[in-house]
Amino acid sequence: MEHTLFLFLLILQFSVGQLGSPDHIHEDHYIGEQHNPDHDMAALLGEESTREIKELSPTEQRKKMMAVVEKIDTNGDKLLSGEEITLWIQHVYKQYAIEDAGERFTQFDTNIDGVVTWEEYSSLAHEELIPFDDDTVLEDPEQESLRQLVLKEKRRFYFADMDGTPGLNVTEFLAFTHAFEVDYMADFAVEDVLNEYDADKDGFITLTEFIGNVHNEGESPTQWEIEESVRFKDLYDQDQNGKLDRDEQLRWVAPNSYGSAREEALHLIKEMDQDGDGQLSVTEVLQNQEIFINSEVTDYGRHLQLSHDEL
Repeated sequence: MEHTLFLFLLILQFSVGQLGSPDHIHEDHYIGEQHNPDHDMAALLGEESTREIKELSPTEQRKKMMAVVEKIDTNGDKLLSGEEITLWIQHVYKQYAIEDAGERFTQFDTNIDGVVTWEEYSSLAHEELIPFDDDTVLEDPEQESLRQLVLKEKRRFYFADMDGTPGLNVTEFLAFTHAFEVDYMADFAVEDVLNEYDADKDGFITLTEFIGNVHNEGESPTQWEIEESVRFKDLYDQDQNGKLDRDEQLRWVAPNSYGSAREEALHLIKEMDQDGDGQLSVTEVLQNQEIFINSEVTDYGRHLQLSHDEL
C-alpha cells in the first residue's frame, strides 16, 4: 500500500504540475548534450503529424511551410522577428490547449450532462485512493503531501468555475486544465507562485527566491543555477531591477505564455539566422527547412497539414 501511495503521489505531482503547460513540447529538446531537431518540428507544426510531414516531398513541405511563414509574418515585411515568432508559438500553444481540454472534457463528463463536477473529475483522476477531509492534517508525510496537492487542485477547480453553477462547462474546464491560457486564472497563478517562492512576503520574487537554497555557502554554483540565473535575468526580469513583479511572474509561471515561447523563438533565430540581423528571412527559412519544420512554430508538423485558411 505504501509503495502504491508513493507511486500515485509522484504521478499526481507530475500531472498537477503539467496542467496548463505544454512541457510535452520541451522535455525532449536535448538528448544528452545533442540538440534534437524533432523537438523543433513539434514547436511549429504539430507533434502528432511529424512522421506524416517528413514523408512529404520537399516541394510539398516547402509549399505548406510557406503558408505558415505567411501567417507568422503579421507586418508583411518578409522577415520573421523574434516577437512575431513568439506570438505565433503562443497561438500554437493555445490551439493545443483547446483541443486537449475538449478531449479530456468528454472523458470526465461521465453522465454526459455538459458539465464536469469535482466528484466526476476526482473519481477518475484520483480513483478515490485516499478519502480525507479538507481540514484534517495527516500524520503520514506522503499522505499529507498528497492531500496538499489535491487541495491545491481542488482550489484551482473551483476558482475556474466562473458562473457559479455546479460543475465546469467546457470553457471553464479549459481554465482548470490549462490555467495559463485563460486571463481570469492569472490571479490564481500569481497567488500560487507567491505562496511558494515569496519568502519575505513582499509581493516580489528575487533571484535568490527564484533559485532557492540549493547549495552550501562558499560552494560554486551548479550549471543549473547558472542557467536559471540567465533565464531569470534575460527572460523574466524585463525591467532588470533584480526582482519579478506581477506581470513578470506571469511570464515565468505561464510557460505556455510568453517565457518559453520567447525562448524557443530565440533558439530558432540563433539556429537559422545566417546574416546576423536577428530575424529570419524567407530565404533563411527555406535554407533551413528541416530546422523550421522540426520546431514549435509548426507544432511538430501538424500545422503543415492544415489548409491556409485553417492556420
